[in-house]
Amino acid sequence: MKLVIAIVQDDDSANVLSKLTKEGFRVTKLATTGGFLRAGNTTLLIGVDQDKVDSVIEIIKNLCETRKQVITSTSPVAGTTGIYVPYPIEVSVGGATVFVVDVDKFIKI
Repeated sequence: MKLVIAIVQDDDSANVLSKLTKEGFRVTKLATTGGFLRAGNTTLLIGVDQDKVDSVIEIIKNLCETRKQVITSTSPVAGTTGIYVPYPIEVSVGGATVFVVDVDKFIKI
């Protein structure tokens, strides 16, 4: 048995969750925050048999898009005056981070 831990962007989570449950996978959804943008994301926990891991990863890969987003960053003005001027930066966001770990014991009560 394996535990697939998938961190996906909130914008993609509903589609991924829907497709996984439609395909018969049981999923636990956790609201999480982190990353460069310190933005909300969703962590999905999916317990599956070894032979189903690739199917789960394929669903996640097909539904989690990488997209461009403009954020406002701050940079100090020349010198050490402590004055910061915001300016836009385009960054890539989205996609998914997936971990697959062994499960020593699975008990359903």
